[in-house]
Amino acid sequence: MSENKMDRRSFLGTSAKIGVAGIVGGGLLAACGEKEPKQIPLRQPGEYYVPELPDKAIDGKALKVGVIGCGGRGSGAIMNLLDAADGITVTALGDTFIDRLTSLKDKLKERNQVVPDENCFIGFDAYKKVIDSGVDMVICTTPPNFRPVHFQYATEKGVHSFLEKPIAVDAKGYRQIMATAKQAEAKGLSVVCGTQRHHQRPYVEAFKKIQEGLIGEITGGNVYWNGGMLWYRERQKGWSDMEWMIRDWVNWEWLSGDHIVEQHVHNIDVFNWMNGYKHPIKATGFGSRQRRVTGDQFDNFSVDFEYENGVHLHSMCRQIDGCSNNVSEEVHGTKGYWKSAEETIYDLQGNVLWTFDWDGMRAEFKQEDPYVLEHVDWVNHIRKGTAHVEAGECGMSSLCGIMGREAAYTGQTVEWDQISAADLDLMPEKLEMGKMDMKQYKVHVPGTGK
Repeated sequence: MSENKMDRRSFLGTSAKIGVAGIVGGGLLAACGEKEPKQIPLRQPGEYYVPELPDKAIDGKALKVGVIGCGGRGSGAIMNLLDAADGITVTALGDTFIDRLTSLKDKLKERNQVVPDENCFIGFDAYKKVIDSGVDMVICTTPPNFRPVHFQYATEKGVHSFLEKPIAVDAKGYRQIMATAKQAEAKGLSVVCGTQRHHQRPYVEAFKKIQEGLIGEITGGNVYWNGGMLWYRERQKGWSDMEWMIRDWVNWEWLSGDHIVEQHVHNIDVFNWMNGYKHPIKATGFGSRQRRVTGDQFDNFSVDFEYENGVHLHSMCRQIDGCSNNVSEEVHGTKGYWKSAEETIYDLQGNVLWTFDWDGMRAEFKQEDPYVLEHVDWVNHIRKGTAHVEAGECGMSSLCGIMGREAAYTGQTVEWDQISAADLDLMPEKLEMGKMDMKQYKVHVPGTGK
């Protein structure tokens, strides 16, 4: 990687400007004098997507699937897909390391899925070999920095993609994702992302209620992923710089995007979804590194995202053991608010307006796992031949996390038009196992100080 691809303290001043107009919500306040304002939808039915969530995907064409990235998330995703649909055959596997590929290959044998040796590929170019092997679908679950390139290649080859979140860690990757999403739509592909709240029954029902106007116009929100430290890998004898970083990827900014992007994207995405995918216009935030063991990332962030019309979202995330935990979202409106942790909508006086009906749901459905249901939706679109691409929305939420990260790293207010056009590219110039210039991977310090 070149040492001066981007000076974080100056990129905001040199970025090209892209005029991206925000979308103003359609909700209207009731006329003055009404004791009980009429419920007016934020958007009309048909203007927003609500997934069909049967317990299992419809029968239809037999489908061949490949997995790119055979670690924990790839292993989980392929098992979720096999639970979601019949007629699925795993025909190709790809990973950087043979031990991870072999581990998944052995697990698949327990599901009567035998992947031939000639369709098992190792190395940085394994993704091309998996996609070129003749698969209909591909699960992309490598470290996130590789997602834009893998998605682009799959789309060029007409292959349907499952993209684990986040799907970009820098501005260059974001732009690549957004361009490829348009290509996927034009080709009629089905692309589902790992923001599984979109297929989690209580969230989907709350989304419908909010779009129907139950909380009125959205005025702001709070989103949290405050939890414990994630895993890390201590360097082992014989590992090169590159191998160690990839095996320890969740702790390195260039691979994961930092945890505000890699993990907290879930919560940011929920607010954006409920808010009609209006992007923020700027972000101001801070963070620090207190307990992290490896890598170059922060372990806590607090960011104020400002949207048009004075709407503010407070975003907070932390990965430190022994602290108060909270993984949830709140969306506030002119007539009430929704709390995801309670699966309930309240009016402004705290009275319950709606709560998720678990008994009613379980009387109709058996499958509750959103990690399975997102694959049900994916396969249904493929077998019905209906285009459905979630990459644009997930790409936008990924850039929100990047925007918040850069605000905290630099101590500067970051504008959407600046970050979306920034010359921010975290990918090393050479992808090969071996020595890297580790001096460039430093923990960021905001401001100037003394």
